[in-house]
Amino acid sequence: MKKKLIEVKDLRINFKTYAGIVQAVRGVNFELYEGETLAIVGESGSGKSVTSNALMKLLPQPPAQYAGGQILFNGKDLIPLTDKEMMKIRGNDIAMIFQDPMTALNPTMRIGPQITEVILKHKKVSKDEAKARAIELLNQVGIPFPERRFRAYPHELSGGMRQRVVIAIALAADPKLLIADEPTTALDVTIQAQILELMKDIQKKSNTSIIFITHDLGVVANVADRVAVMYAGQIVEYGTVNDIFYNPKHPYTWGLLGSMPDLTNSTDELLRAIPGSPPNLLDPPKGDAFAARNEYALAIDFEQEPPMFQVSDSHYAKTWLLHPDAPKLPLPEAVARRIEGYKEGGE
Repeated sequence: MKKKLIEVKDLRINFKTYAGIVQAVRGVNFELYEGETLAIVGESGSGKSVTSNALMKLLPQPPAQYAGGQILFNGKDLIPLTDKEMMKIRGNDIAMIFQDPMTALNPTMRIGPQITEVILKHKKVSKDEAKARAIELLNQVGIPFPERRFRAYPHELSGGMRQRVVIAIALAADPKLLIADEPTTALDVTIQAQILELMKDIQKKSNTSIIFITHDLGVVANVADRVAVMYAGQIVEYGTVNDIFYNPKHPYTWGLLGSMPDLTNSTDELLRAIPGSPPNLLDPPKGDAFAARNEYALAIDFEQEPPMFQVSDSHYAKTWLLHPDAPKLPLPEAVARRIEGYKEGGE
């Protein structure tokens, strides 16, 4: 049986601003097991990156406030730990791959020392051993002529190469958990595919757990075991990849799936968009936060926040449409078509 690596319980993150308290993360719950990939998906502003940065306690306090909940890593709550205690965990047990490799790397330092710095900090090795390990990592992430690249500056490498260096740095201390915050967003499609394959290969060899933050459901289908769909600081649907892609239950998930290009449809149908904008979390709306944008909203959605209903042993959704007394709605046509396309494609 797989070991539970991390468990997040009722996590709440606020930001103190001049305008008031922004409730950025509002009661998030999820768990991750060894060797598993969890994708957290949602629009910009849904709370994905705040959640991922909270796991490593990278949010500056103030303005950020851990307003409640627990982050249990191997059974130990990270929230009460001091910054000095977290320094032993960051990079060593939990590492992050950031979205923009150019800002993640120090432009004034050569590539090699940026990798060896992590190795020397967390491993009891000599400088020569750290250099050998760094060159080995550069080779592992697919960088040609690693001995030469060891002495290169970030600006001398392409965007894809820089992202591979960022991955090498994240892997330097053999972490148990990798947090990848939209690591392919700044890359072209061909390089994206290479980076995703690289991460899958690394996970297969090292049994590393991965939390993958993205807004791209196509990426999710390729890399994840389970998916958490976030909206307005909450997880509104949670399940396996098959649950989310073949049996979505939340109208927001329908909207995300319906907004994807339909490669099986030969007509010139325009891409569907989710109408409206996410709510202002300075003053979260009463009831279901998605109600104002939900064409299937019920009267109760505007009055009372729905609980998380259980669909199956692996699948949960936070929508009143799953209440026994709610009307039974067919899937929107655009979503049904895409599900049929996934089945035909064998995904």
